Amino acid sequence: MPRHTADTSNVTGLAQPGGRILRPRTTAQVQRIVRLANRRGWTINPVSTGLNFGYGSASPVRPTDIQLDLSRMTAIRNAAEISRGNPVAVVEPGVTQQGLYAWLQQHHPDLAFNVTGSARETSIIGNALDRGVGYFGPRKEDLFGLEVVMGTGELVHTGFRRLGEASPLAHSHPYGLGPILDGLFFQGNFGIVTSACFRLVPRRPQAVAVSLGLRDGKDLAAFIDRLAELKREAVMDSVTHIGNRQRSHASLMYGITTYLEKECGRTPEAAAAEAREALALIAKGDWTSLGAVTGSVAQVRANLAEVRKRIGDIATVRVLSEEKLALGYRVMHALRFFRVARTNAAAIAAIRPLHVLALGQPTDAAIDNLLWRYGRSDLSATQLDQTNCGLIFINPALPMNGALVAKIVRELEEVARPFELYMTINIETATSLVAVINLLFDRSNADVAAAARATADALHAHLRSRQLEVYRARADMMESVVDPADPYWQAVGAIKQALDPNGVIAPGRYSP
Repeated sequence: MPRHTADTSNVTGLAQPGGRILRPRTTAQVQRIVRLANRRGWTINPVSTGLNFGYGSASPVRPTDIQLDLSRMTAIRNAAEISRGNPVAVVEPGVTQQGLYAWLQQHHPDLAFNVTGSARETSIIGNALDRGVGYFGPRKEDLFGLEVVMGTGELVHTGFRRLGEASPLAHSHPYGLGPILDGLFFQGNFGIVTSACFRLVPRRPQAVAVSLGLRDGKDLAAFIDRLAELKREAVMDSVTHIGNRQRSHASLMYGITTYLEKECGRTPEAAAAEAREALALIAKGDWTSLGAVTGSVAQVRANLAEVRKRIGDIATVRVLSEEKLALGYRVMHALRFFRVARTNAAAIAAIRPLHVLALGQPTDAAIDNLLWRYGRSDLSATQLDQTNCGLIFINPALPMNGALVAKIVRELEEVARPFELYMTINIETATSLVAVINLLFDRSNADVAAAARATADALHAHLRSRQLEVYRARADMMESVVDPADPYWQAVGAIKQALDPNGVIAPGRYSP
């Protein structure tokens, strides 16, 4: 057995022992470990980079013997074949958002990919397999052609990758022939994905971010319905993120105060006061959304006109481009000795990292905000689990119905009191909404942490009472999510028994 034991403590405040750490570099090594686990009766908790913040990070659902850390598997296997005409990267679990972005910037700056708002060093495969949502759409849609080490150690390739890597279909055709097995390995524990085809996105001639500030919170239902219609008609072609005041302010506060303190020499007290003025400029309403419009110059112009026509009566429409933000920052920064200019420069400094997310560039801005909030700006984004930050996600799937969603939001806010909910409603596809909702708390205070966990349980129970469910579950939620008496979960259990008969891989994760 290896010497080092995994530290699975994390921002949820709940963790299970992960066992001894093994860090394979190749698929063959993963196979050998799984076969050995079968012989020895060990269980394995596979993690990509372990940065699944708010969902349990590297913690298993149940105690395991081996923490299989896949972060050293960092190859882009088909690097020589990637092009604008072949926009697919075959990546391993250790390929991070930043790693792929940096590689593309160097070799194919005409290509981008679907980024998420989490840390730059999060795994692309890990997030996609847990059905994360990026700024271009659901990450599940980006992944196909999986290479999987099954619970027995056998290697399986899904889709047409089964024909061999040299097949012209292996990295291009997403479906294969016969039943599509890919879905078995999303939010499951049937095997360990050691590589996958990941869709890239050719950059459009023009891309702008669109910020929409709802003037009156009473219009939230109409706001959602109109944005959904724009999504269905592909007027706004990205995911539209609609954040409440708490989420918007939390996302911007660090950038604003950091600018005021470092660039303007303001004291923390003075920076906090001026930060409120900057927030009033860019996020003064109850709800603020961020999305993107891309295409040719003519398409972007026409679609922006349509957005203003459909939304302008209830929301302030701001069009953000890197050129416009850079110019505004240069002018306002030069005049920062004047309070109004300083406030505007601070607002732009905070907006820019979020703006690039909507256009396909990963950033640590969201995690840096949390580090700053809990007094650990000295740490990197990968070290969030080492702070007193308490972060618990409760993320429901929602119907595409503005009135019902607005009602559910109000109910959840009441259930959560006295905690505030940090909430984003995401229009992810033409037919589906999901909400990303989190509780923030000081994890070092045992009473507060216990109250936060009880509140999270109450929120989940309320969603269940409305016949709703989360679309992505924390490690500590699995027993409440998985019902062994439900025929659906019984079928999942039968598949688990067939593919991993000794229950080696991630016991209890999305299965009985």
